[in-house]
Amino acid sequence: MPERAGRRLASIDVRPGAAMESQSGLQMLRPRIYGAYEEAALSGVGGRASRTGAIVMHPTSNFMGHYLIAPLAARGITCLGLNSRFAGNDTVLVMERVLQDLGAGVKFMRATLGCERIVLVGNSGGAALAAYYQAEAERFTAETLVDGDPSQLVVADLPPVDGIALCAAHEGRAHLLLRWIDPSVIDEHDALTVDPALDMYDPMHWLDGPDAPPRYDGAFLDRFAAAQRARRDRIEARVRARLAEVRATRGGPRDEAFVVHRTHADPRCLDLTLDANDRRPGSVWGDARAVNYGANAMGRTTSLTAFLSQWSSASRAGGPENLARTSLPALLLTYTADQSTFPSTRAAWLAAAPGRITNVDIVGGDHYLAGRVDLQERVADEIAAFAEAL
Repeated sequence: MPERAGRRLASIDVRPGAAMESQSGLQMLRPRIYGAYEEAALSGVGGRASRTGAIVMHPTSNFMGHYLIAPLAARGITCLGLNSRFAGNDTVLVMERVLQDLGAGVKFMRATLGCERIVLVGNSGGAALAAYYQAEAERFTAETLVDGDPSQLVVADLPPVDGIALCAAHEGRAHLLLRWIDPSVIDEHDALTVDPALDMYDPMHWLDGPDAPPRYDGAFLDRFAAAQRARRDRIEARVRARLAEVRATRGGPRDEAFVVHRTHADPRCLDLTLDANDRRPGSVWGDARAVNYGANAMGRTTSLTAFLSQWSSASRAGGPENLARTSLPALLLTYTADQSTFPSTRAAWLAAAPGRITNVDIVGGDHYLAGRVDLQERVADEIAAFAEAL
């Protein structure tokens, strides 16, 4: 077995963002991001370490314990699990600031760890982030945020990488909200209000009754999807109106927080005939209805500017759209038992980069590959082979 150096902490200084971006005075005065990395195992040729590095990062999840860090290091790839400044709290997250954090990680890999070739590993919500990053690195357009404020980004913040590997890859936060938001909410200030005609969790809409596996007819699904879009658009219109109001108020704030109730209502969680793969019923987080009402579900607490950047129709951080703007080779690893990415997700990614993206199905893999060391190793094998061929 090659010699391993063990896991180390990365502490990387980054430029400040908006006021009150963090509740920590220390973090605002000297903002830092943190990660954990393992350097590549020494090769058998003169004991030289690999010059290839990988970064696995998510906009808000803590990836310092990511399951690919050690396996990639064992395969000769120095791997950094990097957190953004918004780790654990996406209330005021703007995607353009996360790009800046990822760029700082790329610089750290090159300047500090000596990596000459870098692959972005976009896992789950990190997939759209990786695509957005490289698209902006190749052709910079993000001078402003979606709300109109300066982004404080410059081209030098975003050094390009050499390849993108996507695994269990969501299409982006705005895509998810549109497909997951519960259209049966009647009162945006009361999470318990329900329009029964649009409640996917009500067995009255299940074709075979409450005692059979749920299935929906096409007419209900069409009404449901239209109502999802209508609710998202209503929230977005209120966000824009309120943002204009608070910014027009003398001495008013630049931003304001609010709550979006019930954001986990995807019929595919219950009806396994829709976008069929090897998944089991339910959500990646457990019972789908319970998650829908949960206090800490996706997008539950947000701000006006964060909603526009992450969740709105105006978000610039869609994954396939940005992958289409890049020129790099890409690898797509589809986990076939995933409860939140589906055959249609795979198709969207593949259509974005014809001729330069390759898909590999990880058969039986759920979203997190929890307890499946064999599949974690398989994913690492595929990413290592991809990186070696760049």
